[in-house]
Amino acid sequence: MSKLWSRNTELDPRVERFTVGQDYRLDRALVNADCLASMAHAAMLEKIGILGGAERRALHGELAAVIRLNDEGRFAIERSDEDCHTAIENHLAARLGEAGKKIHTGRSRNDQVLAALRLYGRAFLFEFLDSCLQLAEILLEFARLQAATPMPGRTHLQQAMPSSVGLWAAAYAEELLDDLRLAEAAYELNDASPLGSAASYGAPLPLDRELVAELLAFGRVQNNVLYANNSRGKTEAAILGAVEQVMIGLSRLAQDLILFSLPEFGYFSLPEELCAGSSIMPQKRNPDVLELVRAKAAGVWARAAQIQAILRGLPSGYNRDLQETKAAFMEGIDAGLASVRVMSLVMRRLEVHEDRLAAGMRPELYAADRALELAAGGRPFRDAYREVARDLEGLKALDPREAIRRRSSTGAPGNLRLDVPEAQREGLRRRTESRRQTVTQKLAALAGFEVLLYRPLE
Repeated sequence: MSKLWSRNTELDPRVERFTVGQDYRLDRALVNADCLASMAHAAMLEKIGILGGAERRALHGELAAVIRLNDEGRFAIERSDEDCHTAIENHLAARLGEAGKKIHTGRSRNDQVLAALRLYGRAFLFEFLDSCLQLAEILLEFARLQAATPMPGRTHLQQAMPSSVGLWAAAYAEELLDDLRLAEAAYELNDASPLGSAASYGAPLPLDRELVAELLAFGRVQNNVLYANNSRGKTEAAILGAVEQVMIGLSRLAQDLILFSLPEFGYFSLPEELCAGSSIMPQKRNPDVLELVRAKAAGVWARAAQIQAILRGLPSGYNRDLQETKAAFMEGIDAGLASVRVMSLVMRRLEVHEDRLAAGMRPELYAADRALELAAGGRPFRDAYREVARDLEGLKALDPREAIRRRSSTGAPGNLRLDVPEAQREGLRRRTESRRQTVTQKLAALAGFEVLLYRPLE
């Protein structure tokens, strides 16, 4: 049993602890992905004559057994293994002898890591897109139900103009759907097979990279073998960057909910089962879940920044610095997905208090409406503006629902055009489901059964 790079020398234990880091722990989430990539690699090695048919079948069977052991929590990766790649290869060699020792022919641990992260990242993106689309659907349904519920519109946090709860919710839905365009772009970047790039410079063997890409359901081969290795970290940063954009919106939504559920506002309230209490103050119902979404948004940003900071100073080719991008990526995407799912829970159960919203529609909200009414009657707007400004105390509250109805241009409170974001959501849902179905079928054909590739870190 040895490390993949071992040259019959013993590494200083202190150096081993430092260089292994957390890979042996993180890689428990990558075992299934590495096994699938090895199945595809073995099939290719059989095609080019490196493996015999019986060897390839034995490897496939043992890799399938490793996946099942891993799903049961019974495949161990020790610190001495360094990572899942070494643990799996040592397992194959112990079980299959010469066939197990042949599996690494034509590849490097570099393209193994790349392939596992691509498979893992793709599986995450399916989960993330699906969860975000569910949240968008919840927000749009909330907007539909509350389309005519008056709500003070604010700028600088001060009362500004009449608005609606529907406009507020639909704004976050449309922002989320636009952010998912970045997630789709990240999917396209990630959808490239790096296998066959080896240690950045290919291998003097007739490797069929196209076959491996097809077996693993990648849309293309990542052509330039040096770029394949240079893209490690960049691809993960692109995925995490898309998650980060979603988190910005979720953080602002969380802040709105914290603010508007304060007793001083009382526009919304969270049910007790979503609120934590205080160890000393019996009356407290704290929005801890929303506060943590805000904090996790900062954590996702920090992890994306960490990856980018590591990458910007590196020379081309593999550098061990890249190891430090793995935890940032995996921890960041986990935080993003958990935040999306918990915000769906919050929005499903959010209570709206129309009486408090109506009470917040004070006369000054209608100042701009009055100035525009005068302008519509022929008064120059600037003169109308100054006239209203001189007599703010004389303003009277209007019927808030009528004020909403009069805002009838596209996307305004009186004409939300929810069909527009709904069509965008449905189009993305169909594309995602089609891709997911294709990938699931191809990977199941490769393995002989469906394989779970993304699970959050424990």
